[in-house]
Amino acid sequence: MDAPRVPDGTSSSPSSALPRFPEGFVWGVSTSAYQIEGAVNEDGRGRSVWDGFVEGAGRIKDGSDGRVATGHYHRYREDVALIEELGVGAYRFSVAWPRVMPDGGPRVNAAGLDFYDRLVDELCAAGVRPVPTLFHWDTPEAVEAAGGWLERDTARRFAAYADAVAARLGDRVDRWITLNEPAELTLLGYGLGQHAPGLRLGFEALPAAHHQLLGHGLAVQALRARGADNIGIANSHGPTWAASESAADQEAAGLYDLLLNRLFAEPVLLGRYPEEELTAALLSGPDLDADLRIIGEPLDWYGVNYYQPTKVGAPEAADGGPAAFAGIELPPGLPFAPRAIEGYPLTDFGWPVVPAALTELLTGFRDRYGDRLPPVVITENGCSYEGVEDRERIAFLDAHIRAVHDAITAGVDVRGYFVWSLLDNFEWAEGYARRFGLVHVDYGTLARTPKASYHWLRDALRARR
Repeated sequence: MDAPRVPDGTSSSPSSALPRFPEGFVWGVSTSAYQIEGAVNEDGRGRSVWDGFVEGAGRIKDGSDGRVATGHYHRYREDVALIEELGVGAYRFSVAWPRVMPDGGPRVNAAGLDFYDRLVDELCAAGVRPVPTLFHWDTPEAVEAAGGWLERDTARRFAAYADAVAARLGDRVDRWITLNEPAELTLLGYGLGQHAPGLRLGFEALPAAHHQLLGHGLAVQALRARGADNIGIANSHGPTWAASESAADQEAAGLYDLLLNRLFAEPVLLGRYPEEELTAALLSGPDLDADLRIIGEPLDWYGVNYYQPTKVGAPEAADGGPAAFAGIELPPGLPFAPRAIEGYPLTDFGWPVVPAALTELLTGFRDRYGDRLPPVVITENGCSYEGVEDRERIAFLDAHIRAVHDAITAGVDVRGYFVWSLLDNFEWAEGYARRFGLVHVDYGTLARTPKASYHWLRDALRARR
């Protein structure tokens, strides 16, 4: 749809209590393994694609890496205490595949699983629900050397890994996430080379999308076989706004929306790819129909990571426009061109702050997918701002939580909201230059300092009790 012309008003000092959410609504915070754990060479952990990627000159803007990160591997008890004090009911973390299976399988590293055992026990003792994500981009280096997600065998190996994790943690974990943001890994890791594994395949990266989704479906089957009955996926989504009402801009926006939203939602929700002539040609194979039946395994809920909408126009109309989008260099020859969204405040990352677009996204999914859309959980939502007195983050979270409530009021079945992130962390190609955390991390000492936004959220949740 076309971009709205009136920006949201977002006060830096929310003046009223949060609205009342349905009984049982889950509040949580999120992190991922490579961004916080460190300890990359300890207790038998194997190398991941990110361990190799950060070693390449110029790939990480500040030249940093995740060898130490926030030291969570050794400070997890301190971090669980922060979650308990915050008052949220759930903690979404990721399990590092190379920590559990150093070579991607079949050998299981018991010491690696022991860490997650300890973490889950600590969370349960604190009254916090553990919500593990099985894959957050850290493919074992040995798996990548065999073709990574461009090979369908990786999906089978991922399912075996999911089974091993469920066998150890399933007695205490009652909510699972298979994949985090397969769209970003496909686009940034295999398509544009901005993330690990650093390939620049353009549209030839699309098999990585299909095999990740196949791995998701096989992991769902493995988890079900272990008795799990509360499974979702964390897909990244945002509304796509056409730059104008012209046919060219509308077509470009539609293609962008297909590749970044529908390509990853519809196989999971509908058991088919959108625009079959296009996607079947790109992802065809003798097992496609059988694969889609696996990918479409019913879910108990659908996770949405939301940060911003995207305005898109036709490439020929973009003369003088940005050569990069959200800090990502774009190659020439794309059939669409992202445009700047004006009239909205920006985060320190330069992303527009548009809370109403989250409501638009959720109601749009409800309208498009109807009863094929299971209950929704916002598995990531957050922003990058500097400083401990982060009033902008408070305004951001307040407005986006209200946007979720607006969607619920409009009839969307939303069951939870997870803030990204608990801690400042290694922000992929940005290194440590971006701070998304509710808790400030001093990267020299690893000292944790709760920010104003942490205290605001803690007090807001307490006021609801």
